[in-house]
Amino acid sequence: MEQKILNVGVISCSGMAQSHMLAVQAHEQARLVAICDVDEEKLREAGEKLGVDARYTDYRDLLRHPGLDAVIIVTPDQLHREMVEAALAANKHVLCEKPLALTREDLCAIVEAGKRSDRKLMVGQICRFTPGFVAAKKLVDEGRIGELYFVESEYAHDYQEILSLNGWRSDPIRNGVVGGGCHAVDLLRWLAGDPTEVTAYATHKMLPIVDYADCTIAILKFPNNVVGKVFVSTGCKREYTMRSVFYGTKGTIICDNSTPHITLFHEEDGKPGSASTPHEIDVQLADHNTFGEFRAFADAILNDTPVPTDAEQGARTIAACMAIVQSADEGRSVVPNYDFARS
Repeated sequence: MEQKILNVGVISCSGMAQSHMLAVQAHEQARLVAICDVDEEKLREAGEKLGVDARYTDYRDLLRHPGLDAVIIVTPDQLHREMVEAALAANKHVLCEKPLALTREDLCAIVEAGKRSDRKLMVGQICRFTPGFVAAKKLVDEGRIGELYFVESEYAHDYQEILSLNGWRSDPIRNGVVGGGCHAVDLLRWLAGDPTEVTAYATHKMLPIVDYADCTIAILKFPNNVVGKVFVSTGCKREYTMRSVFYGTKGTIICDNSTPHITLFHEEDGKPGSASTPHEIDVQLADHNTFGEFRAFADAILNDTPVPTDAEQGARTIAACMAIVQSADEGRSVVPNYDFARS
């Protein structure tokens, strides 16, 4: 029986978009058939580098490419709703980069569009495919550290240079928590469920070029009597990292997105105090983890199975992020709104 081949197009030729392109080309049942960017020079360079002849400066023209099955949207966040809706209307499967959207109106519209369509719609929450976090989640699910009681993650990044290269990141509607901190929030949601209440504080000392807080810390309540902390800094002077720690009644896991191992502290049965010995578990580092993410997307299409992070999941992560921003702005605790029905 002849294997089905997915014909895929990528909208944007940014560095992140090219990582997605390589992921498509690495999949044995996918072909990168078309790319798009409004910058003609970037488009030409990416096309020549990756051997793609079909190049478009208008995403609507790419959607009309003959035989196209799916698109990956890697554009500025402000454009996601328009492009997702257009791609689904054109009967294409969609993998959209995080954050899914920047406003509640857009979140609701995308969730609704996904429900109307019979195409797959997946949100690129890349941390769910990061080897260290995948290994940590497996240990938690297996009960190796007992019941969770505290979880924390950070998004520590320095936007100083990339703000000058990507002006869309400085849009006040984006905010560092929604635009980047959603990685940490989604990771904790993946482990502990939807936050039921958040309390946050923020400062703005590092990035005068932007009109939003560049440092935020949030305390989150989760189901099952679990509490958590998210730290987001888009101006910190250190290497980019997402150091995360998951505390359970029988042990602790320390992990991040850039170390080739995770550290497990585990109390052996009948041996009080044995959890003080660290055990390093090797993991394979991956370049932005787009290969695993695309494989999950492609496999869902080829096997007609649910995608791991659908529009509802992407929207819930952003709803929690919006609650964090609101809490910091208003100086009070906020309950996230997970109702995406349009009134």
